[in-house]
Amino acid sequence: MVVGWTKHGDGKHLAPGEVVRPDERLSWPRMVGFGAQHVIAMFGATFVFPLVMGLDPNVAIMMSGVATILFLLIVKGKVPSYLGTSASFVGGVLAIRALFGGDTPAVDAIVTGAILVVGFLLALVGLAVHFLGVQIINRIFPPVVTGAVVMLIGFGLAYVVADIYWPSDQWMALVTMLVTFVFIVAFKGFIGRIGILLGLIVGFGLSWGADRVFGDITAFNAATGKVDTHPRVSFEAVAQADWIGLPNMHLPDFKTSAVLLVLPAIIALIAENIGHVKAVGEMTKTDVDPYMGRAVAADGIGTVITSAVGGSPTTTYAENIGVMAATRVYSTAAYYIAGVIAILFGLCPKFGALIAATPNGVLGGVTVILYGMIGLLGAKIWIENRVDFSDPVNMVPIGAGIILAIGPVKQVISSEFTLEGIALGTIVVVGGYHLLRVIAGRPAEIRETTG
Repeated sequence: MVVGWTKHGDGKHLAPGEVVRPDERLSWPRMVGFGAQHVIAMFGATFVFPLVMGLDPNVAIMMSGVATILFLLIVKGKVPSYLGTSASFVGGVLAIRALFGGDTPAVDAIVTGAILVVGFLLALVGLAVHFLGVQIINRIFPPVVTGAVVMLIGFGLAYVVADIYWPSDQWMALVTMLVTFVFIVAFKGFIGRIGILLGLIVGFGLSWGADRVFGDITAFNAATGKVDTHPRVSFEAVAQADWIGLPNMHLPDFKTSAVLLVLPAIIALIAENIGHVKAVGEMTKTDVDPYMGRAVAADGIGTVITSAVGGSPTTTYAENIGVMAATRVYSTAAYYIAGVIAILFGLCPKFGALIAATPNGVLGGVTVILYGMIGLLGAKIWIENRVDFSDPVNMVPIGAGIILAIGPVKQVISSEFTLEGIALGTIVVVGGYHLLRVIAGRPAEIRETTG
């Protein structure tokens, strides 16, 4: 385990092309700055997705710091990474809430119980990868399957934007989306990478300003025929919240039907972790493949720990890979600092109440981009692995599974259990692909999945 770091050079300057390796550091004041950058980079998605899933964002932020530190210890400091909230669970969580009765404390417990079980299974997968090698994953989830599952997880969430967030405040959702476009595309480097967060902040500010000018949502959306009379932004809960204190935690509850609804997310988590490890190895020019299993297991353990107290599922964050690529600083010291900062944020209930005050219209403008980007990451996996869609074994089950997920189509199994959307689509993709390969008499693929 890394408990100390070798100081890099004079701790002040980096020559062109020079990198700070995971076991090195710059001066501590500079490392604090780099740690803060990692917090900012992960921040937008890490608190947006808990809001979308109906979980406490303060718990999510705090426990993301705990999970990150735990991850670094498990991988012995060889794989620098931040564990933020995973988007892969959103569709399954919303399906659980629809099945069990919405946003109540009892349903919150069922949601986190299902997430915990998936985290435990992911940890077991990590152990299998560690002892048997990553090829076992590539046989079961080749690139055509992995890409499809990632795509249907993203595009399968389209109904959330269409039915929940966008209709609540259409114009503000549109403005927030366009502002976020500008931040992501027009600004290069670090500003562009935190474009989602900046777009959300601007949308929040515009919503507050619109309340002052137009009074409430009804006045602003008169042309749409909406009849809501509540303000977009309310700071009542913020005023009542304490500055220092523990966030609202809860214990999990376990329902088999709920677990099945979020189980497809495990495929995306495997792909994200493998891709992250390979990306770090490429950037640092080191062989970190021996730590692949540890990384997957650490993410699973992190998810178990966070969900055990009511937090969100975790995953390695591509946003933070971008920060490392731009700064050439791969020191795990920065991630330990980021973890501590996140924990301190989580211990401020007033901060969590401010996050929870984010208007639905603003979330609509941001999530339409986030969900689309997740979906297109699936296409990226196909392209990088040169998946052949002229082959019906690839095209037929993949196309069918994606349509079922986007529907979202419901398949009634019994009076008490229904498969739908992402869960149903994943079963068709994975099961259909391997069934057709058997029918066609082909051996399983063993190509590596590119993250």
